[in-house]
Amino acid sequence: MTANLRDFLGHFQRGGIEVCVSGTSADLLFGVRDAFRRFFHDGLERPVPVAVVPQESSSRATGLASSDGDAMDLARKAALALEARLPGTYHFYVAGEPCVHVVESGGRPHWFVRYWSAVAGVAGVAFGSSGSIQFPDDLVDGISSEGLPATIPGTRRGGGIIASLTGGLEGRREAISNATLHALSTQFYGVLEGRPESSR
Repeated sequence: MTANLRDFLGHFQRGGIEVCVSGTSADLLFGVRDAFRRFFHDGLERPVPVAVVPQESSSRATGLASSDGDAMDLARKAALALEARLPGTYHFYVAGEPCVHVVESGGRPHWFVRYWSAVAGVAGVAFGSSGSIQFPDDLVDGISSEGLPATIPGTRRGGGIIASLTGGLEGRREAISNATLHALSTQFYGVLEGRPESSR
């Protein structure tokens, strides 16, 4: 598509943005689209066409990755696999993974869930994550990391774990959008001083 980010900046304002996504769920696709529209459209204060193209991924993990590092590795590998399979076809290749992570504080573990996105493009791969949401203690007390998946609330149809923990105030789509937006911000840092800015 384009040789570098500066070439991309000249192109996308004329022809829009094409994004290849690893996975086919509606929450994933809309979340990625929301992030690209928010980053580019809101910064320019004019419509920017964003085409999000789903691709089946045979390497997608089932369940949650057991650490931030595992989730980042899975997302990076999936995004780079898309780029290798469809080189130069799209501006960006995006993959994401949810994970459980543990933070030790006050002499005990605290369990959290969050979503990671990897965005691959001409500037390499950048990562972003959503905010973390803590599992209530009564759900995880005495549970090992291996036993945690059986105790996790939420269903895909109901918006997933994040929607269950937030009472529906935030769901998988918003988490994916925030993670992807953060990855885009890193990808364009120094090129656009964080994000596109309109002339005011």
